[in-house]
Amino acid sequence: MHADLVFHGGPVFTSGERHRTEVAVRDGRIVALGDAVRAQVGPRTDVVDLGGRLLLPGFQDAHIHAVMGGVELGLCDLTGTTDLDEYLRRVGAYAEANPDVEWIVGGGWSMESFENGVPHRALLDRIVKDRPVYLMNRDHHAAWVNSRALELAGITGQTPDPASGRIDRDADGRPVGALQEGAMDLVHVPLTTAEQRLAGLLRAQELLHALGITAWQDAMVSATNGYDDISDAYLTAARDGTLTATVVGALWWDRERGAEQIPELVAKRQGMTVGRLRCDSVKLMLDGIAENFTAAMTEPYRDGCGCVTANKGLSFIDPERLPAYVTQLDALGFQPHFHALGDRAVRDALNAVEAARAANGMRDTRPHLAHLQVVHPDDVPRFAELGAIANMQPYWAAHEPQMDELTIPFLDPDLARRQYPFGDLERAGARLAGGSDWPVSTPDPLQGIHVAVNRVHHGDDADGFLPEQKLSLGTALRAYTEGSAFANHLDDTGRIATGFRADLAVLDRDPFDGRPEEIGDTKVAMTFIDGKRVYES
Repeated sequence: MHADLVFHGGPVFTSGERHRTEVAVRDGRIVALGDAVRAQVGPRTDVVDLGGRLLLPGFQDAHIHAVMGGVELGLCDLTGTTDLDEYLRRVGAYAEANPDVEWIVGGGWSMESFENGVPHRALLDRIVKDRPVYLMNRDHHAAWVNSRALELAGITGQTPDPASGRIDRDADGRPVGALQEGAMDLVHVPLTTAEQRLAGLLRAQELLHALGITAWQDAMVSATNGYDDISDAYLTAARDGTLTATVVGALWWDRERGAEQIPELVAKRQGMTVGRLRCDSVKLMLDGIAENFTAAMTEPYRDGCGCVTANKGLSFIDPERLPAYVTQLDALGFQPHFHALGDRAVRDALNAVEAARAANGMRDTRPHLAHLQVVHPDDVPRFAELGAIANMQPYWAAHEPQMDELTIPFLDPDLARRQYPFGDLERAGARLAGGSDWPVSTPDPLQGIHVAVNRVHHGDDADGFLPEQKLSLGTALRAYTEGSAFANHLDDTGRIATGFRADLAVLDRDPFDGRPEEIGDTKVAMTFIDGKRVYES
């Protein structure tokens, strides 16, 4: 029998190594490698001459918000700039173009654009007075609102801060128009429609395929706590066949509830596993982010004068109860997926995994910890010991204003030197997976890989950020392919081997032939899923 698809004439990357070989695909799977491929070529075989370009397994994103990102592309989009005047121009243009929209909703602004990272309602009031405006920042941990939105929400100087967030105020105690973490929930923004969510998914899928991504784990499915539930978009696309990617859905753990929600998660897993969608992961958001001082740290934050404060960040889930929750989830076959950014949150997550391992044994649930901005040295070897995956978002591990102006000056100096310790984790034997957290940052794996290798953004001439934590190109590519496939329990993907699914990407060059600082120039030329071409540049 002849192959449907054959690749030749270029290097092949798999399992951290580059080989010169040929690959044959039939019925969606790799059926031959090397010399045996030639006999597979027939009159109807699609033969791809790589011309020296690199063939590799399709990228997988182990932590992304694909529907959210796709929806936001269709709203008031502030991404791609840090210029305040440009933000205001875009808000005005969106309001003018959408006169019948009751709420101006969108996001993507950067904290570095505002003094102390805090935007003011008066700026938006000058542009839109008659309608509420609600704009999340690029991290999605804060919202910028106008006076009308505050008025509708009933937020005044007398409104107390919620336990899980903060209302930023002026010297007189009046809300300035910035809402941090759980304070965002005080504004009841109309949820998106089913049509918007499905369109957002399909818009995102087209973009992600163009970046070589063939599978991902959506880190917030069936959400509560004020977030949109985007599960209907995935279910619709999985049932009607428009979902071409393979998707793992991480079911949202409601942080205002406890173990009583676990039976509901079991029912959701059963009802939301269909076609190319499988929802057997549970997202546990343990803390916030460092820039607004809500990431849970072992040492207190500094204030603007460098003095030690009493604030060590927030724990959104009680650390004393977390081990019992994770132990129950693990026993039921769920994969724990932690948002753990500060080193105290990382330790809490690892303690919970350790408790589950002690109670249930080393089950194949593949717990993973995402973000890992600060990891205490004592906890670095625990990843390998406990079989916990280090889910990196390496694009963040670089000097840029949000890091240099809003993070480093406010962290304990020892903590600041422990940020994004990917090199230490690799040397300690941790399994690495790659993700983007899009729309927080670019979904392009090659930009994340560029930073993982260089510790600087592509095109930036800044010094490398903690360069001792650099990864090799092979290690970074492996994290975004085999590593993320392992995290996603997609064990017949992530490698180019006989019997594996033909989820593949062809780059426009071989990045191993260039200098490390040129990795970010690389683009994806073709993407294949089950041997079918879903993107070509």
